[in-house]
Amino acid sequence: MSLWNKHAIFEKNSIVLVLGIIVVVAIGGLVEIAPLFYLRSTIERVEGVRPYTPLELAGRAIYVREGCYNCHSQMIRPLRDEVERYGHYSLAAESMYDKPFQWGSKRTGPDLARVGGKYSDEWHVAHLSNPRSIVPQSIMPGYPFLATAEVRPETVAGHLPTNRVGGVPYSADQIAKALEDMRTQVNPESPNVQAFQARYPGATVRNFSGGTSAAAGTVSEMDALVAYLQVLGTMVDFKTYDARANIR
Repeated sequence: MSLWNKHAIFEKNSIVLVLGIIVVVAIGGLVEIAPLFYLRSTIERVEGVRPYTPLELAGRAIYVREGCYNCHSQMIRPLRDEVERYGHYSLAAESMYDKPFQWGSKRTGPDLARVGGKYSDEWHVAHLSNPRSIVPQSIMPGYPFLATAEVRPETVAGHLPTNRVGGVPYSADQIAKALEDMRTQVNPESPNVQAFQARYPGATVRNFSGGTSAAAGTVSEMDALVAYLQVLGTMVDFKTYDARANIR
């Protein structure tokens, strides 16, 4: 039997075939798993990426709750057509604090990885309330109830410690001030703005819903979701990143 015909041994003997499969899978598994035991992290640290603020985190929970990931991905592949349409390709570091990540694969609607700052807060409020008032051909459902629904304080208090269990580096101070920080982020007149921005560098403070609120002294789900959408893709300075990585 020639060397090229020896594969018949595997084809005619099921036990040998199964053993061969186990050996190949074991080798492949070791090659993929072994580096994880000595690498501190498989994710490149990128300047600017920080944990979400309590308000952004509440907005992210609403995004997941309403199933937005079923129609919108948050992952731009390093392909020319995707980069030209959506912006810089996604970095693993941008999702390092996403529990769970929102990469997705289905795009009934556009990718949202770079939606932050692309439209005004007013645009987002109008679009979320009645998508067809902005995009006539849209099949997206409306979420007008978000404007009057209050972000429940008890859920905010639990978001940060729960994420810390998953590896997000929230400090004890950030956890203790979660509710205060959420209210501060929608109130530029708050005396706590400076302390809030020290805890979350680069976080913006404004009324994201453009005057819409659940009730006096509370934060609406519209505020939270718009705050989350407006931060997507804004943490990394890609010009600086590409220059340091020598990417042209």
